[in-house]
Amino acid sequence: MASAAARGRGHEGTGAPVRVDRPAVLRHRAGVQQLDRAPGSVTDPTDAAVLDLGVQDTGPDGALWALALRGVAVRAADHPEALAYAWTLRGAPHAYRRGDLRAVERAVRPWSDGDAAKRIFDAARPLRAAGTPPTQAIAATARAMREVVVRPMVKGEVSTAMTAAMPDAYLRECRPCGAVHMYEQTFRLAALHAGLELEAGTSPPVLRRIARWPSSQVGRTEPPAAGEPLDVVRTALHLLGPTTPALVAGFLDAPAREVAARWPSDVVDVDVEGRTCQVLVEDLDALRAAARVDAPPCVRLLGPYDLFLQARDRDLLAPDPQVRASLWPVLGRPGAVVVDGEVVGTWRPRARGRVLHLDVTPSRPWTRAVRAGVDEQHGLLAAFRGVRTP
Repeated sequence: MASAAARGRGHEGTGAPVRVDRPAVLRHRAGVQQLDRAPGSVTDPTDAAVLDLGVQDTGPDGALWALALRGVAVRAADHPEALAYAWTLRGAPHAYRRGDLRAVERAVRPWSDGDAAKRIFDAARPLRAAGTPPTQAIAATARAMREVVVRPMVKGEVSTAMTAAMPDAYLRECRPCGAVHMYEQTFRLAALHAGLELEAGTSPPVLRRIARWPSSQVGRTEPPAAGEPLDVVRTALHLLGPTTPALVAGFLDAPAREVAARWPSDVVDVDVEGRTCQVLVEDLDALRAAARVDAPPCVRLLGPYDLFLQARDRDLLAPDPQVRASLWPVLGRPGAVVVDGEVVGTWRPRARGRVLHLDVTPSRPWTRAVRAGVDEQHGLLAAFRGVRTP
């Protein structure tokens, strides 16, 4: 059988990869992720393509600022009922369309015990030593968690109850806490499979049952078929392409061989300045169009965990090693100042009472238009937070 790459090359007819340069790739990703939409131009909070993959809700502005950057008219104090939050990819909290939650739960099920073991990290070893396959461990945790959370409960309360409910192989001694409790990733990744969501705006997080969640879907282990609705591999390829199975595997914390096995067949090889990647056939025209620059610069203040910055080809996003070091430090990530997909600096918010200051560090000289765009974004962020600029 022909490989996915070969079938994709056949679409072009010549076998030669489509050549695109790095700026075109970045503009394409920005466009596919709708970072070029006008601020406040979208009233429906579910009208954002990035919600297909989930919008990470980490940091003071989190998922709602990511949506605001994509034109959604939303503020930090808003908690739209149409959005729901759950621990999913990499165990991080993500926002989704509430109506998609059942499909999301299917989409994020482990594909195998090897995949499940990679997702739960060090929790896999004691489970396997006890003869418990990692996939079954996540399912058992989900069923127990469903029994525990019968009302909205703070995470610590749920954790205490789960420690009492689960066998020793699921537990560890936590030196920072000075206590024994469940391995964190197993706990987090089981929650949606238990039919539980995170209550919006709570810190520490509050878990609660998702309304009308079918009992038959609690703790199910059947992996989704490739290409099902919200397929995480295909969606990541669409939103982060052109890319490769290895890069998507890094994004998903999944085994590269399993991502490759689920790789779509309707792809085209792309040469990005010497590196071979792939893009969906349906995205090829948009990628080619991104090579043309015929609009004013689009300036955005991306949050530290914005999907655009989550792509694992960091040397493509920021070729300068010093810029990469400033964007992705071990602790305390800044936001990124991005112009047409190009990282041109970093930013950090600094609040003083009801006034929001912005500390910016350019990584290259800024034009007057870029500085004006940063000032505009500063004002939008202040309005989003319900404060003002100096």
